[in-house]
Amino acid sequence: MRQLVRIGAAISVTLCLVVGARAVAQVQAPRKRLLVIGEEKGYRHEAVTHAMVTIERLGKETGLWDTVIRTDTEALTKKKLEYNAKNLNDFDAVVFYTGGTLEMDASQQADFLSFVHDDGKGFIGIHSATITFTKWPAYGEMIGGYFDEHPWNTFDAPVIVEDPAFPGMKQWPSSFTINDEIYQIKEFSRATTRVLMRLDPSKLDLDNPRVHRKDGDFAVTWAKMYGQGRVFYSTLGHVEANWNKPEMQTMMVEAIKWVLKLVDADVTPRAARQ
Repeated sequence: MRQLVRIGAAISVTLCLVVGARAVAQVQAPRKRLLVIGEEKGYRHEAVTHAMVTIERLGKETGLWDTVIRTDTEALTKKKLEYNAKNLNDFDAVVFYTGGTLEMDASQQADFLSFVHDDGKGFIGIHSATITFTKWPAYGEMIGGYFDEHPWNTFDAPVIVEDPAFPGMKQWPSSFTINDEIYQIKEFSRATTRVLMRLDPSKLDLDNPRVHRKDGDFAVTWAKMYGQGRVFYSTLGHVEANWNKPEMQTMMVEAIKWVLKLVDADVTPRAARQ
């Protein structure tokens, strides 16, 4: 009788281990793959390297994504590359901390837009990503606008969090100042984007001759859909030290999770500031 009890107990333990292993396997989904591009044709931002390695580190620490860092655009294609080189088919999202007109032919450009718009993959633009491909209208449509000077250069920017419900926004105060270089954006519309952060116009020098927007609407961070894909952009990130801020790192982790479709959020465009 004792023998049967022992056998039964052993079987029960084995079943528990099997079920538990399956449960863990279900919870621990495969890591996503992130391609981070840090190429600049023009002004070289000193924060690029630190930004890229910070994103790589955050992926390791959270266990959510693996990062491939490149300073060229070779991987931005769906064509098979030589040897073991990765292409867009190997990634779930692309991050740009870039500037200027990068070296991409028409085929690469089409593949890149399709990667986001048709394949439903993610794109994150950091700071000077809006000074990238300024003569490629389709890219501007995807990211949501283009750089139109930084009237106040690097300054203590008065920021308002417009959508604290979006992932990575609630850790910021509802209004705060941050020493950074904030871009003025042209060809930008609230009809196609969900503004997450904006500057407080009541605390800005609007008489600055480089201020071109007359509506006082200076978006800092936004999210939007591009076809089936998700797009996130923030003008923050010029100052290298800001990448050490917990709030900045949390914002990037949650933004990456959102573009990777690991979390959801309402990005319905809102015309009126709230």
